[in-house]
Amino acid sequence: MSTVEHATPEALPTPAGAAQLTGDQARAEQVAARRRWRRQWQIIGVRLASLAIVLSIWQVLGARVDPILFTTPSKIVLAAVVMVGSGELWTYLAPSLVVLGIGMAFAVVLGISIGLMLARFWLLDVALGVYITFLYSIPSVALVPLIVLWAGFEMTAKVVILFLFAFFPMVINTHQGVKNVDPKLIEVGRAFRCSEWQLWANIVLPAALPFIVTGLRLAVGRGLIGMVLADLYTAISGIGYLIVRTASTYQVDKMFVPIVTLGLLGVSLTALLRLCETYVAPWTANSQND
Repeated sequence: MSTVEHATPEALPTPAGAAQLTGDQARAEQVAARRRWRRQWQIIGVRLASLAIVLSIWQVLGARVDPILFTTPSKIVLAAVVMVGSGELWTYLAPSLVVLGIGMAFAVVLGISIGLMLARFWLLDVALGVYITFLYSIPSVALVPLIVLWAGFEMTAKVVILFLFAFFPMVINTHQGVKNVDPKLIEVGRAFRCSEWQLWANIVLPAALPFIVTGLRLAVGRGLIGMVLADLYTAISGIGYLIVRTASTYQVDKMFVPIVTLGLLGVSLTALLRLCETYVAPWTANSQND
């Protein structure tokens, strides 16, 4: 005689128990959201306090140094107001930003593409990987005279110089990101009969995205260095030339304005990348906040 097993009332979730579980989850999410919100305000407060301390020390110590050799934040602000109002700062900054945009675009597109191909095709990795390492080991500054000799002193040489500075962090980090994908995830995808495109779109690229974003941050910093260096070596234009011109005439106040502008530009671009990362890869941002 067969027996029929019936589920006991304790084994089934009751409506009251389900509602309580949902309420607990909602409260836990609210607590986590408040914790993240407090952490963000703490970060802002610490950074503002740190900035105030640094600027105060700079103001006090800078006032005791010869104005020909150093300056103070208050004088830099006054010089910035004059240079922005007259349009001098933007006149030199605009050409450099154009070079930065073009060079970074080529570096990001080619760097990610070549990094993916090297990670995907073993033959390309073995054949070309050594050349990537070889070129990356050479200081990019050493190649600037050769680039100027080949490309001249116009915008083309500037774009090539900036591209060389920003390209290698992109290709190396993309390659390492793909190589560090958990093989178990690939096995699970193949077990579910995912196509090659589905594996890359749903598993490989999302897993490698933190490495790619890190490479992009490094590329931005190196790109700014390449932008200034290109201005110094190629033509009498750009924000790099503005730094050299003001330094040669001992206008220290004005010299610090483009320097601070470059720093603020780097911080702004990095913050923008972090904001984009919260939308593209929210799991990495949540782990950093926690």
